[in-house]
Amino acid sequence: MFYASVPPMFPFRNILFPTDFSANAHAALKYAAAFARYSGGRVVLFNVQDAKSVPHTQLDDLLSDPVLKGVDAERILVEGEPASEIAQGAIDHDVDLITVVMRGRNRLSRAFGSSIAEDIVAEAPCAVLCVRPPQRDFVDQHEIQLKRVLLATNFRPSSAAATQLATQIANHMGAELHAVYVIGDYFEQISAIFPEGGLAALTRLRSYVQERLSQLTRTGSAATHIAEGRPYQEIVKLADTLHADLIVIGTAVHGSLFGSSQVLGSEIERVIQNAPCPVLCVPAARVVTPLPALVTQVVPQT
Repeated sequence: MFYASVPPMFPFRNILFPTDFSANAHAALKYAAAFARYSGGRVVLFNVQDAKSVPHTQLDDLLSDPVLKGVDAERILVEGEPASEIAQGAIDHDVDLITVVMRGRNRLSRAFGSSIAEDIVAEAPCAVLCVRPPQRDFVDQHEIQLKRVLLATNFRPSSAAATQLATQIANHMGAELHAVYVIGDYFEQISAIFPEGGLAALTRLRSYVQERLSQLTRTGSAATHIAEGRPYQEIVKLADTLHADLIVIGTAVHGSLFGSSQVLGSEIERVIQNAPCPVLCVPAARVVTPLPALVTQVVPQT
C-alpha cells in the first residue's frame, strides 16, 4: 500500500507511539513525550489488535504514565495488520513523527522477512524515530538534549527531505550538524575489473561529492565528511566517533521480490540495527530498483 509522504517539519507536533504494551516498546514513549513537550504538541498512544484479541486496559494505564506528565495524550485502539494500520493512523491523526523500538532479529527473520518496526518504517508517511536500547540517549529528565546530529546523504531525491529535516532540527536545538557521504566499496571492485574507466569514474565521483558537500557548508554550518567502504559500516563508525546523538537518513523503499509489500534497503536496515544512537528515518518518493543501482526511477505519488 502507498501513502503520500508528509512534508517534514520540526518541531514535531503530533507524535504517534505504537505499542504492544511490552517493556521493550515502552522505551520509545519517552521520546514521543519529549518531542510533544518541546513543541506543545500531543502524543497518540496507538495499539493494533486482531479480531480475536481481548480489549486491553493498558492504554488507559499508559495515560497516567509519569513520562507523559504535562503532555496532551490520547489513546487509539484499532484492528488489523500493524504496519498498515499505523501508517493509516498517522494520516488520520495528522502525525508527523512515529517513535518505535527496534528489536534484534534472528537468522530466519533476516532471511525471510522484516520486523514489524521495519515494516512501520517502510510504510510510514512521516518521519519515524527508531530506538534500539541500549544506545546513546538524547532525552534527559524528560527534555531533549541534542548536541550532534549526523545526516547520512547520497544526494538522490530520496535524501532531500532528510537533509531539510536534519537542518531544521540542528537549527532549532542549537546542535552541531554533520553530513556524511559514503562512496561504496563496489567502486573499488569496478576499478579492479576495469582499471582505466573505473579509476576515472571514482575520481570524478570524489570531486562531485566534495562539491555537493561544500554546498551544505555554504548554506549552513554543517561539518562534512566523505568516507569510502560499506555504507552502513562507515555511517555507524562515524556516528560512534562523533558521539552523535541522532542519525538522520532518507528511507526510500523498494517493492519486495516476494510480494506487494514495501521493504527498506539492506544498508538502511543495517544502519538502524547497528547505530550507537537513535535513527530518524525520513520518507521520500517510492522508488523501483530491481537490483542495487546508481540510478533510481522515482514513481509519482497517486
